[in-house]
Amino acid sequence: MEIKPVKKVKKMKLYGFNNLTKTLSFNMYDICYAKTPQHRRDYIAYIDEEYNAERLTSILMEVSHIVGAQVLNIASQDYDPQGASVTMLISEEKMEETEKGDHDQEGGEDQEGESPGPLPEAVVAHLDKSHITVHTYPESHPHKGVSTFRADVDVSTCGRISPLKALNYLIHAFDPDIAIIDYRVRGFTRAVDGEKIFIDHKINSIQNYISSETRDRYQMIDVNVYQENIFHTKMALREFDLDNYLFEGGKKDLLPREKKQIKQALKREMYEIFVGRNIPHV
Repeated sequence: MEIKPVKKVKKMKLYGFNNLTKTLSFNMYDICYAKTPQHRRDYIAYIDEEYNAERLTSILMEVSHIVGAQVLNIASQDYDPQGASVTMLISEEKMEETEKGDHDQEGGEDQEGESPGPLPEAVVAHLDKSHITVHTYPESHPHKGVSTFRADVDVSTCGRISPLKALNYLIHAFDPDIAIIDYRVRGFTRAVDGEKIFIDHKINSIQNYISSETRDRYQMIDVNVYQENIFHTKMALREFDLDNYLFEGGKKDLLPREKKQIKQALKREMYEIFVGRNIPHV
């Protein structure tokens, strides 16, 4: 279903700094089938190296570039036996002389309304006391051969721009089978007359920040609580090709019965992750 973007929000005069906190939480999942215990160990080793702390740092550096942020500090760590974390403290870049001034800041997220972010192109932003984090969690089922890789990314900003501008890039960077996305606006800022402002931009759906080409590839559902400024979108790939989910092998090497069992196991795993609960066996 096409989600129509809302109209461009009118610029507002703020009293002091726009200290609304806008947080994007992006949870991606990669699913595969690794037949033997050795294959499962090899998969975890492969995905652990593919998304090590160095690679994750480069992804977050690109995110900071997209939102126009200045990186203040980076902490990164690879874990034993698997997994990695990167935390990046960011701040607003220096403003041009023509944009400086206590009361000249404007509400709204870069004043462009809802639209997909770049892949990647610079977007001017004004941020303060902000951070970007990513944590990875490779794991596998102890018996059934299904392995998953989860990456949790949080982008939290204060200022005029929404971290949703980085979402389109993140989806392409991780290319997930399933993605669970949350966006929330916290706190308040004030207009020059003292009135509290709890959200400074119009938003109907997170989907409007994702390119149409990407939306066509995924089944997507929204669960939004507009009065609380909470937005939630789930994504799952529409197409299923078994070859794309087999580690160290192809479907040509499997018997028809094996193909059916593996396909059922993978689809069950993906559905349970998508809906967030275990499905009883019948």
